[in-house]
Amino acid sequence: MTTIMQARDLRRHYSVGRGMFGEPATLKALDGASFTLEKGKTLAVVGESGCGKSTLARLLTMIEEPTAGSFRIGDVEVVGATANTLRGLRPKVQIVFQNPYGSLNPRQKIGHALEEPLLVNHRFTAAERTAKAREMMKLVGLRPEHYDRYPHMFSGGQRQRIAIARALMLEPDILILDEPVSALDLSIQAQVLNLLADLQQRLQLAYVFISHDLSVVRHIADDVMVMYLGRVVEQGASEKVFASPKHPYTRALLSATPIADPTAKKERIVLKGELPSPLNPPSGCTFRTRCPIAAEICAVDEPKLRNVAGRLVACHFAEA
Repeated sequence: MTTIMQARDLRRHYSVGRGMFGEPATLKALDGASFTLEKGKTLAVVGESGCGKSTLARLLTMIEEPTAGSFRIGDVEVVGATANTLRGLRPKVQIVFQNPYGSLNPRQKIGHALEEPLLVNHRFTAAERTAKAREMMKLVGLRPEHYDRYPHMFSGGQRQRIAIARALMLEPDILILDEPVSALDLSIQAQVLNLLADLQQRLQLAYVFISHDLSVVRHIADDVMVMYLGRVVEQGASEKVFASPKHPYTRALLSATPIADPTAKKERIVLKGELPSPLNPPSGCTFRTRCPIAAEICAVDEPKLRNVAGRLVACHFAEA
């Protein structure tokens, strides 16, 4: 397989002011993420709100620079790259946002919205841009008459198809999908997920699929990275993580996922307490304040990612 993106110990920290006389605090929005993404494969990034998923998306799309770490697209190092190099890399990585209506200009016809990336990044003629836009509309299941319509004239599922088409206009190698189906009805979610799977097979796209819904991730991901409070707590092949989760946080997330079989029995793990403040995380293991199996060592010693049963887990009691 061809490695298309690689990240090593990516971090993004922010300095947060505490008033006129207070010392600035450091918010560790992302605190050490590493992964390898191969062509035609999907990496799912899951976790609660505030775990660092969207921060990772902004780094991967080169909207923000990492505070530390290494990040490569193909053979090119992104961190510290020149403006010219970044300009050449950005078309290779495109993003599809959660809210399809919010990502579209309500005063701009769909055809013009699709042509805009070509107008900014290339020197195609007007006729070539129009032909490319119409071709992309057909690819995502939109009809020719939709070209001259405005965003408010479409359903939520159609708008997300438009957003996907616009992301594909520059022929990227990688799509960052930031909660792409969470704002859609269940029946429409299935249609959009099937479209994404079909596009991936046709175009050999690599996906970074960001979600909090593990029932969606189960069907689309090749690899899964579970995050909690800016840190990776479990990471590995999708079938291994779902079949036998080793971190208590992953087990809790999976226990909250609905099962279609009404006769199936499963343990429901309810996490107690609130998500700690990222400005003042707990010592040692950041999950220990909500963990049902936490012990004294968890408050003192921060668990590192280590190989347990064929995946990486950051827990002192992963074997148990």
